[in-house]
Amino acid sequence: MNSPETLVYSKSHNLFAMNLAKKSKLGYIILSEGNIDVVSLHQAGFDCAVASLGTSLTAEQARLISRYVNEVVIAYDGDEAGQKASQRAIGILQKLDIKVRILRMTGAKDPDEFIKKYGPAAFENLISKSQNHIEYRFADVAAKHDLTTDEGRITFLKDSMGLLASLPNAVEREVYASRAADMAKVSPDAVLTEVERERKKAAGQAKKKRETEAARPIRQIQPKSRELRFEDPVSTAAEKGVLRLLYHDPTLFGDETKLSEGDFSVPQFGKLYAALREQTKAGGPPSIALLQGFSDDEVSLLTEIIEEPFDPARAEKALADYIEKIKAAKLVRLERSGDGDAMLAYAAEKQKRKGYRG
Repeated sequence: MNSPETLVYSKSHNLFAMNLAKKSKLGYIILSEGNIDVVSLHQAGFDCAVASLGTSLTAEQARLISRYVNEVVIAYDGDEAGQKASQRAIGILQKLDIKVRILRMTGAKDPDEFIKKYGPAAFENLISKSQNHIEYRFADVAAKHDLTTDEGRITFLKDSMGLLASLPNAVEREVYASRAADMAKVSPDAVLTEVERERKKAAGQAKKKRETEAARPIRQIQPKSRELRFEDPVSTAAEKGVLRLLYHDPTLFGDETKLSEGDFSVPQFGKLYAALREQTKAGGPPSIALLQGFSDDEVSLLTEIIEEPFDPARAEKALADYIEKIKAAKLVRLERSGDGDAMLAYAAEKQKRKGYRG
C-alpha cells in the first residue's frame, strides 16, 4: 500500500522491498516506480527490484542503495513522466559513483505489463541490452532533432552541449563529443571547443552563485536541517568549495593541504572533510557510500555540494583562494573569542598564516 508520509514513516528514506532486494545475488538493483511492478518482478525471478514508493528518487534512497550495490538498472514507466524521473534519478545516482543503466520498454508501459505480455526471459533480454546513462540521455537529445537538415544538426549540437559539458571525465567528453560531431557532420575539435566554453560558462555561473550566497544575510543561507547552522557566510562558501574539490579531484590535496578539521566554521563540514581525507589517503576515489557514520542530513548536504559545477582548469587556484578565506575567518573567530588559550592559538595561527602566504 502506498501510504502517506507521516512523522513515523518517511518515504524519502525508504525503498519498497529493499529488505528483500538487499539479499539478492544478482549484483544490481532494479529501480521501478510502483510497488506492483516490484511484485511482478520478484515473482518473475528478479529479486533485486525495489520502488521509490510513489516519489521521485531522493538522495537518501540513493545512499541506501549504495550500501548494497554499485549498479542500478532504472526501469521506470516509458511515458514522459517516467523519462523525466529517469533523468533526475541518473543525476542523483551518478554522484554516488553508482553505475547506471536504463531500460527502454516497447509494447508495454511498465515492467508489470511487459512481463505479463512477453515473459521473464524477454525482460532479462531487455536488461542485457539496457543503455548506460550517457547513451540514454544522448539518444533522447538526438531523437528531438532532424539530423538530415542543417538547422536540425545545429539545434542538436546546441542541445547536446549541456550534457557533454556535464560529463566529469575528459575521456567521456571526447568520446561523446566525437559521436555528436559525426552525427552533425562537423569536426570533433569544433564540438570540443564549444563543450569547454560551456564548462567555463557553467563554472562562472557557479562562482557567481557562491559569491551571491556568501553576501546574503546569515539567516537566508541556513540549510533545511535544524541540526546544521552556518554562522560565517564567507567561510561557509569556501568550506563548501573545499569539499567539492576534495571529492572531484583528491590529487589537488596531496599529503598536506594546510587545513585541519578544526579550521572549519561548520563542524559538520570539518567532520566530512576529515572523513573524505581519510578515504583519499586509503586510495581510490572518495565515495559517499562509505560515510556510514554520518546522518542523512549531513550526507544529503554533501551531495548537494558536489552536484554544483566543477571546473578542473581552475581547481588549483580555487583551492588556494578557499584556504585563504577559511584561514582568515578562523583568525577572526579566535581573535573575537577573548580566551587566553585561544589568543595563544591565534598568535600561532597568524604565524603559520604568514608562512602559508609566503
